[in-house]
Amino acid sequence: MQHQFEDVYWKREASWDYIASAFKGASYYKLPRVLQWFSGSIGFHHIHHLNPRVPNYYLEEAYHSNDIFRRSPTITIRESFDCIRLALYDETIGKMVSFRQAGRRDGAVEMTT
Repeated sequence: MQHQFEDVYWKREASWDYIASAFKGASYYKLPRVLQWFSGSIGFHHIHHLNPRVPNYYLEEAYHSNDIFRRSPTITIRESFDCIRLALYDETIGKMVSFRQAGRRDGAVEMTT
């Protein structure tokens, strides 16, 4: 879920940016405490992308340590179900789309939210 949301950051290699990729290309997946614990704090994936050396048991502390870490897109469990259908990045509109949206015969992508 953390790289599969509608407004995800995606750029080709020539214009790709490390920091933007960490903060806009990965989301904060807001999970209930028990799921956060079982998943090893995977919801703080954007911090992991910024610095993979931060151990999972310090990710939440890092998240709360500075406002900048809370600026990444946030996805809840409920919202994540809507993201499952998103599989392709449409460079024309700058959004993730479903196969169905990408396969429209007229080439236009109809966005639904």
